[in-house]
Amino acid sequence: MTGWHAPDDLVTRYADGSLAETDAWSLEKHLERCGRCAARVSHAVRAGAAGPALAEVRDAVLATVPEAAQSTTTTPARTTPATAAGPARTTPATAAADQVRTAAAAVPVPDLAPAVAPRPSRAFGGRLARILWAAGPAVRGTWAGAVLLVALGAVALAYGGGWAGARPLLLALAPVVPVAGVALSYGRHADPLHEIAASAPSGGLRLLLTRTAAVLAVSAPSLTVAGLLLPSSGPQLPAGPATAGWLLPGLALTLASLVLSGYLGCRTATAVVGGGWLLAVAAPLLVSTGTGLTAGLTEQLSLYFTGASSQGGWAAATVLCALLLAARRTAYDRLETM
Repeated sequence: MTGWHAPDDLVTRYADGSLAETDAWSLEKHLERCGRCAARVSHAVRAGAAGPALAEVRDAVLATVPEAAQSTTTTPARTTPATAAGPARTTPATAAADQVRTAAAAVPVPDLAPAVAPRPSRAFGGRLARILWAAGPAVRGTWAGAVLLVALGAVALAYGGGWAGARPLLLALAPVVPVAGVALSYGRHADPLHEIAASAPSGGLRLLLTRTAAVLAVSAPSLTVAGLLLPSSGPQLPAGPATAGWLLPGLALTLASLVLSGYLGCRTATAVVGGGWLLAVAAPLLVSTGTGLTAGLTEQLSLYFTGASSQGGWAAATVLCALLLAARRTAYDRLETM
C-alpha cells in the first residue's frame, strides 16, 4: 500500500454510482489494500441512497434473531442424522435458521456492491509475479524475436557474408532498438487490458517504467554481446567506437522518448526520437563525398560515441530527461487510456 488515499469527491462519486468505470476499477484495486479508504467508502454508501435499505435489512435480521434464539431455548435443538430408514428430521435450530434467511430474503435489497469493501487478496507468486505480469507485453510477441534477429543478423553478415560494415550498422541501430521496444510494449495496441492496467494505482508512469526496464533488460545484453562477437574495424577503416559506447546514448534516447510521451503520446514520441536519431546518423553520409558508406558510418559513430565530451553530453541528457520525467509524473496517469 502506498501513501496515497482516495479524495473525498472520488469516494462520493463511487458511492452514488456516478464514477467512471475505469476510475472505479482503479479505486477498487486500491481498496483491496487500504482499510482506511474501504471504511470511508462503506460509510459513504451507508450515508447515501442505499443507507435506508441497508438499515432495513439490518433491523429485520436483528428482529428475527431473538425470536429464533427464544424458540431454540424453549425447545432444545438436537440433530438427528440421516439413516437408512429415512432422511434427517428438521430440528428447532434449523427452523430458526430458516426464519432468519426468510426474513432477510423478504426485504428488497438494491445493488450494494459498492458498499462491500473487497477483501484483501494475496498476489499470486508475490512481488516477482506482479513485476513479470506488468512487464509481459514488453518481452512477448514479435519484438523480442526482432531484437535477436538484429543481433544474429549482424553476426551472420560479418562472418557468413564477410561484410565489414556489420559492426557500425549494429551500433547505429542499437540506440533506437529500446525506443522502438517501448513503443511496441505500451499502449492500447500492445495490451488488451491497457485502460484497466494504466488506470490502476500501479499504472501510469510506474507501469511505463516497468515496461521500459523490461525492454532495456532484453535489448542491452543481446546487442552488447553481439557487438563483442563482431570483428573490429580493419586497417583500411577508421577506428570505430567501443562496443558499449551505445549504451548511454540508448538510455538517453529512451528517456527522451518517455518525456516526450507526456506531450505527444507514446508512439508519436518514439517515432520522433527514433527518426531524429536515424536522420542524425544518415544525413551526414548522404551529403559526404569521397568516402565509402562503411568508413563514413564508422567515422560518424565515433564522433557521437567516442570521447569524454560525447559521453558526458549523453550523461547530462540522461540526467535532464530523468528530472523532467519525475517533474511531470502526474501527466502519465491517463496516458493513452482515453
